[in-house]
Amino acid sequence: MHLLPSSSSSSLRLLSLALLLHVSFGVAAVDPLYAVCSTSRNYTANDAFGDNLRQLMFMLATKASPIGFALGTVGRGVARANGLALCRGDIKSSACTTCVRTAGARVRDLCPNNKDGIVWFDECMLRYSDVEFFGEIDYDHRFYMWNRENVSDPVVFDGEVANLMNRLKQKAYISPLLFATGQMEIGESRELYGLVQCTKDLSGGDCKKCLEAVIGELPSCCDGKRGGRVVGGSCNIRYELYPFFDA
Repeated sequence: MHLLPSSSSSSLRLLSLALLLHVSFGVAAVDPLYAVCSTSRNYTANDAFGDNLRQLMFMLATKASPIGFALGTVGRGVARANGLALCRGDIKSSACTTCVRTAGARVRDLCPNNKDGIVWFDECMLRYSDVEFFGEIDYDHRFYMWNRENVSDPVVFDGEVANLMNRLKQKAYISPLLFATGQMEIGESRELYGLVQCTKDLSGGDCKKCLEAVIGELPSCCDGKRGGRVVGGSCNIRYELYPFFDA
């Protein structure tokens, strides 16, 4: 898989190229797919925000496992820490807890003393901020991943990908889970697999808007590619020519 931030993240500090290459080739399971840290607002190691952030990370890991999602707030005023965690809709609760716990530790390592950070793993994502962001579509944090190999019939294939993604979008935004997976036969003896998901703080209508936006970005990253992802702070999509989710 190749990885690239979308242009919407250009105003934020990105992780070093060395880390991105390390992550892209999957050297270590504890490494994230991607992370973004804001440098515009910081805190010191011993102030109240840091204490509240530590409590928030514990809360999110505890609350996320039963339903694969958690949000919460700890503290007040300038020391208030807001956070959200989302697990992929097909994983088990124990895997969700482990992923969110790991994400909480890693995002603080990667974004030391930053009051705003977001990290993505294959099975979960976690975001925190001193500014409340619940219920709003996040258009700012986004990145792409794609398979380096091309298909032989890109025009037809891209149409089939768009068809599957739009079918899954229609299923996801009316589902209480805001999540859908599916597959479709393309050509002889070949299956296309897809997954779409939104964070559960969004309404169904906003989930639909978010998914429409990321589906619309597929041509920017993934034309003719055998697999691809557009991953954001409020929703994400993925397609592959092999099964990658638990049906």
